Amino acid sequence: MLYIVATPIGNLKDITLRALEVLKSVDLIACEDTRRTKILLQHYNITTPTTSYFQHNRFTKGKYLLEALGDGRSVALVSDAGTPGVLDPGYHIINLAIKNNIAITVIPGPSALIDGLVLSGKPAHEFIFVGFLPNRTVARKNKLRKLAEFKLTLIFYESCHRILATLEDLQEIFGDKEVVVARELTKKFEEVKRGSARDIKAELKAQKPRGEFTVVI
Repeated sequence: MLYIVATPIGNLKDITLRALEVLKSVDLIACEDTRRTKILLQHYNITTPTTSYFQHNRFTKGKYLLEALGDGRSVALVSDAGTPGVLDPGYHIINLAIKNNIAITVIPGPSALIDGLVLSGKPAHEFIFVGFLPNRTVARKNKLRKLAEFKLTLIFYESCHRILATLEDLQEIFGDKEVVVARELTKKFEEVKRGSARDIKAELKAQKPRGEFTVVI
């Protein structure tokens, strides 16, 4: 069985009892970053062997994991934070398992996407999640203009290095429409800002933005 296990996005207490049981019982844990996962495992005294599985080794390590599953071993797949398969290489081994008739199941848990959406107070019955916007300004603006045509709640992630530039683009394309920017969800310094892109940009610029951002408009 391949277990797709959601892990905390910040607060280590945000893990389910079922997830802990699975991580303790499987033969192997495939981690996007073994160093980060071991912080969680050591916190809960879990000694299950781990192996790295990330973007640049997903083909060779995917084959290794598939062989382990084919031999009857159970594997838990975890990402650095949140639910595997969303903006990480997890989709590759998940698809391999499906194509090779390996049983899979999801152990649900935290997701910055859902947490940010709920905290925003914006309509959640229909929404578009676009992951990360393009790095380059022109491509980012073109993407936002296309997304603005949809009359749905828009959600994306942004890094501290680009959040100010992205807010500037949002101001240009969406005007004074309210934006919600959530930072460091579930962590000690969790912060949610609501207002125009211009106003939020001014606030963040004054304090030097840090952490990971979930943006909802």
